[in-house]
Parts: sequence; C-alpha cells; structure tokens
Amino acid sequence: MMGNSDRQAYDRNSNIFSPDGRLYQVEYAREAVKQGSPSVGIRTEDGVVLAATRRVRSKLLEPRSVEKLHKVDDHHGVASAGHVADARQLVDQARRAAQVERLRYGEPITTEQLTTEVSEHIQEYTQSGGTRPFGAALLIAGFSEEGPRLFETDPSGTAIEWRATAIGGGSEGIQSDLEEQYDEAMGIEDAVALARDVLTDDESEDEEDDGLGGIAVVVITEDGFEERDSNEHGE
Repeated sequence: MMGNSDRQAYDRNSNIFSPDGRLYQVEYAREAVKQGSPSVGIRTEDGVVLAATRRVRSKLLEPRSVEKLHKVDDHHGVASAGHVADARQLVDQARRAAQVERLRYGEPITTEQLTTEVSEHIQEYTQSGGTRPFGAALLIAGFSEEGPRLFETDPSGTAIEWRATAIGGGSEGIQSDLEEQYDEAMGIEDAVALARDVLTDDESEDEEDDGLGGIAVVVITEDGFEERDSNEHGE
C-alpha cells in the first residue's frame, strides 16, 4: 500500500504516473470542473444548442459579464465549465486554430478538426514539466460541411462526440434528464426548450445556491452563430 509521502510525491508532479497508473493532477483538474456551474449541449438535425448557467456572487455583478458561452467563428461555439481563466485560454486556442485553417487553406475548419486541435493542446499540458492540466472542460459545437457536431473535451485531452451531454456541477443528474427526454427527431426550438428545462431543474434542486444569474443560450446552424436571450432571473 502506498504511503502518504509516496502519494505526495506523485501529487506534486503533474506528468508522472503513480504505481496504479493514475495522474493525480489530471484527476484533481476533473474535480475542479465539477465545481463550476453546468453547461449543456444538444445536437439536432438542423444544428446544435449550447446553454449554460451563469453563477454570480453578488447582486451588484453584471450577469452578462460572466462568460460561459464563446463564439469561435461564424459556425462554431464553445461552452465551458471549471476555471474561467483556463477556459478562456482554450477558447483562444480554438480561435487561432480556426483562423489558421482559413488563412492557410481558404476554407473553414471542421468541428472534428477544431476539437482535435484543442484536445491535443490540452493533452500536452498533462505530460510537460513545469505545467499543470487545464482545470476546465469544453463542449465544442459547430456546423460545417460534415453537418452539426458536438464534442466534449476534458482535462486529460480526451475528446468524445455526443448527441446531448452536460459538463460541470450537477452534470450527472442533468445527463440523466437528457437521456430520458432527448429525441433525435427534435428541432432546434425543442432543443432550446429542453436545455433550459434541464438547467432550470438543476437550479431548483440547489436550494443553498442563491448566486444564479440566469441561463445563456446560443444556437449554431447552417445560418451561423446566434445568441438567444439569457432569460435572467428577475426579468
């Protein structure tokens, strides 16, 4: 059995496996994601919906300044959970990848390629000395020549494609709701309603948390990236 001193040695190194094959810093980063407010992605035949709960710490804070949904280019967007600053760096990486593809080849990047670029960047931080894993997870959504796509990336650099999923705090319960209510034949407006419903249900279950600033929603279709009303509390 591994002693406390041995475990602390592996804790201090983000890129060394423990004897049981674990990277503790990556696991801690995943826990950091669970501390963030939840985000949801739902794919339909016509596009993808991203939605996120804004959590604010003061009534004096402007809810719109809490960025959870980000535009990458005209047909791609990202929803985040976890450390906001880490997520912002990953969004910047995604934007650079999209710009390089357009400048180099004269065509927009595909959603799968964009996800690969971001996930490879994340993975590098799990094996490089003097760095730590990103404490954020992303939902990367887009509409390109391959149609609507929805991917999730986590702090290990793993990328998984979904029809509907959730990240962040309470994601397990939200995922269960999505599995019960998701319909592959639903349209964009039905997906928007479902995303708001599952996030609202999550808010109502968290009775101790009074720092919620509403639900932000974006829709990504063949026509482009569209922000919807945030549906803030009190409005």
